[in-house]
Amino acid sequence: MAGLASVGSGGDTSPSTGFTATVHDIDPDLGRRPEPLALVIFGASGDLAHRKILPALAQLVERGSLNDQFALVGVARSDWTDEEFREMCRKLAPPSSNGAWNRLVDRFRYVAGDYGDDATFGRLAEILDGFDAESGTAGNRVYYLATIPALFGAVAGSLAKHGCNRPAPGGDFARLVVEKPFGSDLASAKDLDASLHEAFREDQIFRIDHYMGKETVQNVLALRFANSIFEPIWNRRYVDHVQVTVAESLGVEHRGGFYETAGALRDIVQNHVMQVLSLTLMEPPSSMDADGIRDEKVKLLRSVLIPDTDEAVNNVVRGQYQRGTLHGEDVPGYREEDGVSPSSQTETYVAMHLLVDNWRWAGVPIYVRTGKRLADRATEVSMVFQRPPHLPFAGKLARDLRPDTLTLRIQPDEGIALSFGAKVPGPAFRVRSVAMDFSYAEAFPGGTADAYERLLLDAMSGDATLFIRSDEVDQAWEIVAPIQQAFLEGEPPLAHYRAGGWGPIEADRLIEGGGRQWRNP
Repeated sequence: MAGLASVGSGGDTSPSTGFTATVHDIDPDLGRRPEPLALVIFGASGDLAHRKILPALAQLVERGSLNDQFALVGVARSDWTDEEFREMCRKLAPPSSNGAWNRLVDRFRYVAGDYGDDATFGRLAEILDGFDAESGTAGNRVYYLATIPALFGAVAGSLAKHGCNRPAPGGDFARLVVEKPFGSDLASAKDLDASLHEAFREDQIFRIDHYMGKETVQNVLALRFANSIFEPIWNRRYVDHVQVTVAESLGVEHRGGFYETAGALRDIVQNHVMQVLSLTLMEPPSSMDADGIRDEKVKLLRSVLIPDTDEAVNNVVRGQYQRGTLHGEDVPGYREEDGVSPSSQTETYVAMHLLVDNWRWAGVPIYVRTGKRLADRATEVSMVFQRPPHLPFAGKLARDLRPDTLTLRIQPDEGIALSFGAKVPGPAFRVRSVAMDFSYAEAFPGGTADAYERLLLDAMSGDATLFIRSDEVDQAWEIVAPIQQAFLEGEPPLAHYRAGGWGPIEADRLIEGGGRQWRNP
């Protein structure tokens, strides 16, 4: 499977971690080349293309994953010329560029026009035909929708109207890459899917969530299914509870207007959190291909107990940050941010208690939290194991002993940590928790690719493993729907927390009610 990182059985050993990896062969997948193709980016003059998509393409070109049989067309409303678009692209060359990116940029084209205008798509089709003849792109097409979500259906429909939803003569594929959010609720997600499916088949649609391109997210599968020591204890008999934390130290910055229409539940929980949770808790797939893995993810999501609105109120905390101090600096509260109503009820923090009703996880509490302006930036999943049934050394001899915990760090320092009890040196038999830590940056220096590099290459290669299927989207919306409704009704009451902390005290009470506590990164 292209989406998984490759770890060798021999090679250099990092003295700081004790882990062994074949450093000279860290990621052979990123060296693979997709078939000849033309990539079209809608929204090419926008922030996403500038910050993420084009720099990732530049890295792939410099790595040798894309060559002369690759061509790119930017489409946007900005009134640019070909040369103005190329100049913007040249500025995104990696610092260590060998010149390959700039040589390819010289052939890039740009179409300025409205996304609903026939002339825009007529011009696009003309350019793509020219690439087939001049650059050998062989009639293969990948369309990347980096526009606002409201335009997804219209752009897909226009592509179909002009026959661009099929490969050109001699080609093998035409694919559509769609950025999140996938709707704003279950009904709008279904409407979006219907409009996309009028133009493209499901197997042509690649719904992208950049979290799925992160090494640690992918390595969940390797950790569980390639190591016999973990899978036997990955269940209710040994796991006391699971924690998922997606913490951001930033506020809404310049996105206040957008965030007022989204909030933490839709912005993070429905997509990022549900994707990470499904990979972490799913059953072993029958095969490591796209269908095998995505089938199990959907099964897991269908096993999450969906609360009614009353239950959601009792098992969810929503909060909003107030003015506070973060890393020694005073920062404004959410209602003081540009574009935010001074009486806003939009949540910037959500904590949830979930249950999974299947054989493996029955009765195991799943605690989820996400928030802005928290003490630090961190995304991680922690499997907290049950305590030993009896400790022969009690009291102060074990006061520093915490439950064994396996933590998967997704960002910023991608890695895995195992916390367990060890004897403190000295005559007394005193025990405390210590950590064994694996860091990708230390074990594989320079070897971790950006998430967009991985996902772009997979989309161009036709590997759908790390992309989200329509039934996954629908099921994730099913889970959060009662919570959305409760929020609309003003329940639970909006809690407040100071910027620079770890969220409202109500979230501590949510987990402490089960005799547990949050693991702060």
